[in-house]
Amino acid sequence: MGPLGEHYKWSHGYFSFPRLEGEIAPHMNFRGKEHLVWSLNNYLGLANHPEVRKADEQGAADFGMAYPMGARMMSGNSKYHEQLEQELAAFVGKEDAFVLNYGYQGMVSIIDALVDRNDVVVYDGESHACIVDGLRLHMGKRFVYKHNNIEDCKKQLERATKLVAQTGGGILVITEGVFGMSGAQGKLKEIIDLKKEFNFRILIDDAHGFGTMGPTGAGTHEAQNCIEGIDVYFGTFAKSMAGIGGFVASTEQLTNYFRYNLRSQTYAKALPMPMVIGLLKRLELLKNNPELREKLWLIATTLQKGLRERGFDLGITDTVVTPVFLKGELLEATAITMDLRENYGIFCSIVVYPVIPKGMIELRLIPTAAHSLEDVQRTLDAFSEVAEKLKNGNYKEAKVPVT
Repeated sequence: MGPLGEHYKWSHGYFSFPRLEGEIAPHMNFRGKEHLVWSLNNYLGLANHPEVRKADEQGAADFGMAYPMGARMMSGNSKYHEQLEQELAAFVGKEDAFVLNYGYQGMVSIIDALVDRNDVVVYDGESHACIVDGLRLHMGKRFVYKHNNIEDCKKQLERATKLVAQTGGGILVITEGVFGMSGAQGKLKEIIDLKKEFNFRILIDDAHGFGTMGPTGAGTHEAQNCIEGIDVYFGTFAKSMAGIGGFVASTEQLTNYFRYNLRSQTYAKALPMPMVIGLLKRLELLKNNPELREKLWLIATTLQKGLRERGFDLGITDTVVTPVFLKGELLEATAITMDLRENYGIFCSIVVYPVIPKGMIELRLIPTAAHSLEDVQRTLDAFSEVAEKLKNGNYKEAKVPVT
């Protein structure tokens, strides 16, 4: 069953595969009780924005859920898909963009299309699972560098350069704009600077940066003032856009190459029209309503400042992703989560081994523009009490199974 699945008999439906019910909002129902929810990537609060709901409804009424039928290349293209691509490309500072029906499979295919057996991939050690799965398809060499360690990245580029001199291939560097577990930004500018010494392309996965980072929300490459240095930009609609799908943006030549070579798109149905219509409205709101991003950052910075003042370890996050790291074992992690949910009415994601090292617990909080400062204060008070219980050993003898 694997390190997570082996616990399914007692964890399923509570710790794993929980059911949140009601309108997507900071307050939802879990097992019949209202909870303050910090686990949804609805960064800008667009999931239930009235204009978004109206656009989604109108898209479904006008086109139905089935339209367009077929893959984009064959019979599933539309002017609205193309409009969305043009607007996305302009927003993230690239010549062209290609809309993907799913972000995860899209990233897998992007890597598969970009490299062959003669090419070498150099990638960050904490890359998302979609990147790792894309690399599993790669028939050539791949070298991992220590997370955000530019010296080690340089070392792996030296190894890669020697190898491609023999194979005649190229080098692809992959990192993330914002790492979703730690909240750390990828060192994009420092990696781009290495182009002065090495010949490579850089691909970034900016799932958590798109819509949250930069003066206009265009992404982490905008925040770090290095838009031109990014060769291939990947963003998802599942976070700030509160939708489904994703996109890849690059030069016109490379984007057209993707259109004809991404297997997950060539052999899969196009993104349904109601979602495309809704995404056009979401993008419009994202671009024209900076107050949404400002509210998100107010909630995030207030939450993070309060947690740090209470002695919590948030690691090195400098984004809205808010990890709270505690020392403890699986039993304590489950007990803390249950205490937060049952006695404080707070629902947040729990992260344990193998995602993070053994002996560590991460409670991952995702602030959104829909949260309030009252939500923040309630959470700070609850976390302070939980930390005191952990310190006093209250969670060591907890009963784990949930019925």
